[in-house]
Amino acid sequence: MMDFSTPPYLLKNASVQRVMLQVVAALVPGIAAYVWIFGPVILVQLALATATALAAEAAMLKLRNKPLSLFLSDGSAIVTAWLIALTFPPLSPWWLIITGTLFAIVVAKHLYGGLGQNPFNPAMVAFAVCIVSFPALMSQWPAVGMQVSLADQIAVVFGQMPRLDAISGATPLDTLKTALKLDEGTVSVAALLADQTVYGFFAGRGWEWVTGGYLLGGLFLWWRGIVSWHAPLSFVAGLSLLATGLWLYNPAQFANPLFHLFSGGAMLGAWFIVTDPVSGCTTPKGKLIFGFSAGVLAYLIRVFGGYPDGVAFAVLLMNLCVPLIDLYTQPAIFGMKDKS
Repeated sequence: MMDFSTPPYLLKNASVQRVMLQVVAALVPGIAAYVWIFGPVILVQLALATATALAAEAAMLKLRNKPLSLFLSDGSAIVTAWLIALTFPPLSPWWLIITGTLFAIVVAKHLYGGLGQNPFNPAMVAFAVCIVSFPALMSQWPAVGMQVSLADQIAVVFGQMPRLDAISGATPLDTLKTALKLDEGTVSVAALLADQTVYGFFAGRGWEWVTGGYLLGGLFLWWRGIVSWHAPLSFVAGLSLLATGLWLYNPAQFANPLFHLFSGGAMLGAWFIVTDPVSGCTTPKGKLIFGFSAGVLAYLIRVFGGYPDGVAFAVLLMNLCVPLIDLYTQPAIFGMKDKS
């Protein structure tokens, strides 16, 4: 007689836990570079986001009469928390990271039924809601090489020390975009990128290493078989092709594709956001369409839109299209001819 006391989803949950732990491990190289370049205050934000996510997850599971230990241990809330912390400015006030994390877990995840049911990426929902609601706070990023102790950085986060322009400002991507708009036709990209206090070898100073860490972590996930190549590489292709075309058309007003790939959230988005198995496409062709379209939209929003980066909004817009894309990219059923 077969034992049906253990439902199949318990085995699924164990798999989710292993996957999430590997995603967390893949984020470590980027976090290490973050700490090295900008200081360890990002660890404070990671701790705040993680604690908030677990508390919110536990509260919602309790309200929904779900087993706490089973779902709290799957690691999905921690991954969401870390992605939120890494997309928010590290010197943002404590309540901002908590607000974003609460919205992601309570509204973007559990309002739709919990893990596996959410149509939108929770971390990107948190970013979009907060940048629309608090644009000034979401645009204050640390300056590379700032001489501020960890104690003072923590004081800034918890409101015990006033925010100073000397330790925070716009990202290199936003700085370039703003300068080109203010001095349209009178200044070139090459002249702006020559400013070594803001820009490094081929992207933002210091951010090249952080983005490189995300790329390394993404390649680890690919090697481990956690993510397929379809969505990340198509995202990179969509962003790169459009960036290359406009750069060749007018190099004085448009940055080269390498700058865009290693600036902002491009690599974090390519390997850790568009690869979300829940809110993204499930078919191979669908992943290609999803990733490529998200890459194109991300470039259009970051260059021509009103926000410093476009990855979050690009992903959320494509999340809306997932059911339609999956519907028309389903492979032929085994044993049946493809109608096309």
